Formats: sequence, C-alpha cells, structure tokens
Amino acid sequence: MGRDKAALLWFRKGLRLHDNPALLEALDGAVRLYPVFVLDPYFLKPERVGTNRLQFLLESLQDLDSSLRARGSQLLVLRGNPVDLLPVLFKEWSITQLCFEADTEPYAKQRDAQVRALAEAAVVQVHCPVSHTLYDTGELVQRNGGKPPLTYKAFEKLIASVGLPAPPAADPPASLPPVPSQAAGGRPTHVPSLKDLGYQDEPTTVFKGGETRALARMADQLADKNWVVQFEKPKGDPAAFLKPATTVLSPYLKFGCISPRLFFAQLHAIEAEKPKHTLPPVSLRGQLMWREFFYTVGAHTPNFDRMEGNPICRQIPWDDNEEFYNAWENARTGYPWIDAIMMQLRTQGWMHHLARHSVACFLTRGNLYVSWEKGRDTFDRLLIDGDWSINNGNWMWLSASAFFSQYFRVYSPITFGKKYDPEGHYIRHFLPVLKEFPAKYIYEPWTAPLSVQKAVDCIIGTNYPRPIVEHATIHKANIARMKQAYDSGAGSPSHPSPQRANEPASAPATSAGQKRRRSS
Repeated sequence: MGRDKAALLWFRKGLRLHDNPALLEALDGAVRLYPVFVLDPYFLKPERVGTNRLQFLLESLQDLDSSLRARGSQLLVLRGNPVDLLPVLFKEWSITQLCFEADTEPYAKQRDAQVRALAEAAVVQVHCPVSHTLYDTGELVQRNGGKPPLTYKAFEKLIASVGLPAPPAADPPASLPPVPSQAAGGRPTHVPSLKDLGYQDEPTTVFKGGETRALARMADQLADKNWVVQFEKPKGDPAAFLKPATTVLSPYLKFGCISPRLFFAQLHAIEAEKPKHTLPPVSLRGQLMWREFFYTVGAHTPNFDRMEGNPICRQIPWDDNEEFYNAWENARTGYPWIDAIMMQLRTQGWMHHLARHSVACFLTRGNLYVSWEKGRDTFDRLLIDGDWSINNGNWMWLSASAFFSQYFRVYSPITFGKKYDPEGHYIRHFLPVLKEFPAKYIYEPWTAPLSVQKAVDCIIGTNYPRPIVEHATIHKANIARMKQAYDSGAGSPSHPSPQRANEPASAPATSAGQKRRRSS
C-alpha cells in the first residue's frame, strides 16, 4: 500500500491564499497538510534586512496565519536553514509531497535546487509552479532565442507573441485539513517579534503587511476606474507624502501578499470596459510589465547584482568615497530635497519612484560618483519593497551603467523637487530642522542670510550641513568622467542595449517610463 498523501506547503514569497497554485496542488488528495514558513538566518541580519522590512514580513505572516486558522489550519513558522530543516521535516512528518512557489533570485535558485535534490532522495515529489511573476521567465527567454530582452520595447514584442498571462488560480476551499497537534515537535511555531529575532529598533513605517491589507488597498486603488485608465507615470508627484501619487502596492507584490496575475486581470478588465486608456509603458498595466521585464533580465543575466562579471553592465571606475556614501545614506548631504527623500526611506521604507531616481542619480553619476552597488545595498536594506531584480535593474539604469545611456541627463537636487513642491512641504515634514525656513530658501538654505538662519534657529554648517559638493560644477565634471568612460571602450558592456528615453520602474506596479530632464 502507498503512503497517505502528506503535503508540506512551503511558503516563501507567495504570502497569500488567493492565486496560490502551490497550495491547490498540496491540497489535491492530501490527508495531512503542513503549511510552513522558514525564517532563514541568511536574511535575519540588520545589515541585510532592515527593521521596517522585517516588520512588514512578520505582519504578513501574522495575517497569513489568521487566514489559515479561519479555514481550520495554521501557519508553522520555523527557524533555520531550509536546506537543513526541510529534510528533517520530510522524515518526521512522513511527507510525500513538497509544494512551493518558484523563485528567480540566485540565492533562492541555489537553495531550491539543493532542497529539490534532498526531497527526491527522500522520495518526496516536488511541485514548484510559477505564480510570483506573470510569466515563466525561463520560457520567455527560451522563446527569445535563449537570451533575455534588454529593452522594454523588445520585451513588449516578446510578450505580445506569447499572449496574455494565465488567469489567477481558484481560491482555496473554506475548510483546510487541520495541522496535526504533534507537528511542532517541541519547536516554536508562532510568528516571532522583532526582538525575538534580535532586532532592537522599533519599526517606523506607516505601511502594514499582509494579504488582507493588500486586497483592500488594491480594491481602493482600482475603485476609481477613471484614475486607473488615466494613470500616467510621468505625471506623478514625488513630493506627495500624505496621499502617495501611486498605488503603493509594490511591497505587497514583493512579498506576494497580492498576486500579480490578479492585479493584471483586474486592470485588463477595467481597460476592456473603458477602451480609452493610457498604454504601456506609462499605464498601470505597464508598471506590472516593468516588473516582469526586470525579473526576466535579472533571472537570466550572470552577476546581475554586481558590476564585475555582469555582461550588460558598463565597468565605470566609480570613486570609493565612504564619506560621500555615508553622508548620502544618513541624509547629511546638505541638499534638503535629497536628504528629505533619504529620511522618508529611513522612516517609511518607501518613497515615490521619481524620488528614488533623484537620490540614485545624485549618489552616482550626478554628484557623488559613488558606485551604484553601494546605493543598491542601502535600498535593499531599508525599502519595504526591496526587490532583488527591480532594485539592481533600476540602480544600473539610473547610474547609466546599463539599459540607459544618456548619462548627461542629470536630476537637479534643487530645481527638480521645487517644480512639484515650491513651498517645500515635503522637506519641512521629513527635515523638521528646516521647517521654519521661508520657501525662498527651503531648497537652498545655505543661501539664506545669517539673520534668517538665526531667526529660524537653524545655522547652516551647525544645525544642518552645508552642501557636500557644489552641484553646479560637480555634475559637469562627472558628465565629463562618464563621457571618458564611455569613450574609452573599456567600460562597454558585452551586450549593450539601444538607448531609450523611457525610465524604469523603481517600485513594482507603481512606476514606468519617463523622459529624463536635464539638470538646471
């Protein structure tokens, strides 16, 4: 007689019950179902994953556990290296099937290959469906002749030949098999707190995690169908902080609290109902395609997360300037627009895509000439929507290391923000030390007479730093350095892509293409 089917459902990024084909596969004929999330020590390091992002994850796990309990099951949150822990569970629980959502990141792919081999050795069937992306990126690349498309236009052409993505999978039944009471085996299985995991700082983000909040936020954003069909990324306001100018669904997509296929299906239905709508790359549907584009390129480009050995990345000789990098990361550049953005990153773990563009350009080719890898690390640690493929792709783009080659188009750290927020409300909110400055000086407080500085109780150079560089001259010098690097040929990628004016998505489903503006 064969063994009763006992399925281990390994949750990773797909922290949801809707559109979860791995869950449906695990339920098919299962007598016992063990829903598991493994807290991998590889990620549980403050220098790798910041407090806000980890809190968002823990909230998402709490929400998932609540949803499972409402169906008679529960989430078992375990700690350890999955490669070591899962084989123990296979034996302990007499597992016959392992189900999990496919992942595209290098660490995950290596880990999953090891787990798959161990499962097969234990005579455990493995099912690994694709549901974190709209398409199977491997199939897209195979259809493209074995290479990922390196421009958005080429990607659009590719997916047009494939057709619409698969529709969302059916919702799970209202009742799930209960988890056997002895499953814990003496291990803690509850969702831990930050302090349980060794984190001392308190979270400060205003955005809360979980499938329940994700679905509610999507419904709220899509309720105004006119807003949906008129959405156009270049018209977004990076200084809007009380009510963001985008959906802020990016962190929920990153953790899989919401399905990209469900989001796409609902957008597609709205567009079918209202034929007059914006189109990719600037439409909301186009934002999902930016996400898909970077996932596809990232999953199939060697060393996508570094400059060295990356075949699509220019080898720019960046400066190794820790003073500049630390000032940028800690919101001490002396440019209020840049520092306010970095403070929003630190406190909320999120900021508008054009704000991200501003600080990325400032750190790299615009002003400080520091490697995009350093900025990528900061974003990856502090963003609640820090997403490996999208983060690396955007940093290469904004530094003009890949995808985008108009290095001479630079965001001004003074005039760009002023165009959206001439009174400086955004700066006053995130940099309260400057809140009393007259609007005339809020973007350039160092130009205020000393009498004004004293009157507002903020002396530049004492209470707030002077500019770390002089933008008017340094950005011209850096443009010359970029030109030299481009002209030398040594910095050319082995597979250069055609120059495009459209910019990438700095956060999934909230961004698309925009023409760069020359610095002023």
